[in-house]
Amino acid sequence: MAIGWHRSQSLASAGLGLHVLLCSSLLLNAVFIAHQFLGASPPATPERLGDGLSWALQAAKEAEDVAAVDCSGHGSVFLDGVTGEDGRPGCECNSCFSGPDCSVRIPNCAADGQGGDPLFLEPYWKRHAAASAVVFSGWHRLSYITTDGHLKSVELDRQIRRLHRAVGNAVVDDKYLVFGTGSTHLINALVYALSPEGNAASPPASVVATVPYFAMYKSQTVMFDGREYRWDGTTAAWANNNSSRNPTRGFIEFVTSPNNPDSTLHEPILAGSSAIVDHAWALIRDEKVAKRALSYVEQSIMGASRDTQLRMLKILKVILANLHGKEDIFAFGYDVMRSRWRRLNAVVSRSTRISLQKIPPQYCTYFNRIKEPSPAYAWVKCEWEEDVDCYETLLAAGIISRSGTLSEAEARYTRMSLLKAQDDFDVLLERITEFVDAEEHGRAPGGSSSM
Repeated sequence: MAIGWHRSQSLASAGLGLHVLLCSSLLLNAVFIAHQFLGASPPATPERLGDGLSWALQAAKEAEDVAAVDCSGHGSVFLDGVTGEDGRPGCECNSCFSGPDCSVRIPNCAADGQGGDPLFLEPYWKRHAAASAVVFSGWHRLSYITTDGHLKSVELDRQIRRLHRAVGNAVVDDKYLVFGTGSTHLINALVYALSPEGNAASPPASVVATVPYFAMYKSQTVMFDGREYRWDGTTAAWANNNSSRNPTRGFIEFVTSPNNPDSTLHEPILAGSSAIVDHAWALIRDEKVAKRALSYVEQSIMGASRDTQLRMLKILKVILANLHGKEDIFAFGYDVMRSRWRRLNAVVSRSTRISLQKIPPQYCTYFNRIKEPSPAYAWVKCEWEEDVDCYETLLAAGIISRSGTLSEAEARYTRMSLLKAQDDFDVLLERITEFVDAEEHGRAPGGSSSM
C-alpha cells in the first residue's frame, strides 16, 4: 500500500507538473502574441516622402552629401573615392592643387596636356544635376539579357537614333547599332567583323590609317594580331602601290574626322577599302558585319554594362530635351572650346618657335551657319631647327604633351589636350605664356638648352 500510494502520488505530481508547464507555455505565447500585435510598435520602415520614396532616400542622400563638397572649386568628391578615418570619401584634387580641401596651389607645377578626358563638361552636368542623376536598385538588371532577350537596352537604342536624327550627323534608319565599352572596344570589334573568316583561303586584312592617326589604332591591332588581320602601316605607303588595287587584298582603313590629333577633316584614301569612321558608336549597314561585331562584343564582355547603359539613357534624354535651347550641350561645348582655342592662339601667335595647326571657319550642319574652329586638341609644331623633339622642348618648359611620334608623325610635332578641367587649361595657358615670354626676352624656359 505504501508503495502504491507513493507511486500514485508521484504520477499525480508529474501530471500536475505537466499541467503547469502547459499552462505556462500557453500563457507565454499569449503574452508574446499580445506584445506583437497589441503593445509593440510597428517594425521600423525607411523614411518616406510624400511621393512614396523609401529605399532610394539613403542613396540620394549619399550622392547629395558628396556633391555638396566643393573642394575649394579645385576638385571633387566621388562616391567611390578613398575613404578617410571618418568613413567618408575625401577630395580628389585637380592637377596642381593639393590639401584636404584642394586649396593649396602647387608651385612650379607642370601643365598636364596629354590626356583626353572631357572634363570641360563638368560645369554643364552640375547645372543639370537633378535631370541627369540616376538611382537604381541593387537588383537592377541582374540578368545578362535585357528587354526581349537583347544584350543592349532597347530604349537606349531608340534614344541614340533620335539624337542622330535630331543632330543630323548620321543616317541611322538603315543601320544596325552595336554597343561596346568605349570606342577602343568597338575599334577591334569592327576590325574583326570586317576581316575574312579565320579559316578562309583569303589573306588577312591589311589595317591602315593616315598619318597622324590615333595611336590606339596601331597598338590595339598589333596586340590582337591574328589570322584574320594585321597592321600594315599608313595609307601613304599604299596609295600609289599596285597591291592596293589588287581585288584579292582587303584593306581596312581607319578614318577619324575631325582627326585626332590634328583636328583636320579626313576621308578614305584607298579606293575600295572598308572604312571604319570613328565616331564612338558603331552604326553598321551590312547585316553580316553587324552580326560579327555583335558576336565579338558578346564573346568579350557579354554586352556593355547595364549600369552604364542606364546612365547613358538618362544623359541622352537630357541632351535631347535641350537641343537648340538655352541649355543646349552642343552650344555649351562649342562656346567653351572656341574660347580656349582663341586664347591659346592669341598667345602662340606671338611666337616664332612654335605654331598651331591652321583650321579655317567651316559650315556646321547642326547650327546651320559658318562657325569658328573649336578643336579638342592643339597640334603643336616646333619651328626652330634645334628643337628636333617638340615633346622634350615643351617638357623642359613644364608642359606635358603627347609626342607626335606616337601617331607616326615627325618628332617636331606634339599634341596638347584642350578638353580637361578649367584648372588644367589655365595652368597650360600659363606655361605656354611663360614659354613665349621667355622667347621674346631671350631666356630659355625650364632650362632648355635649345635657346
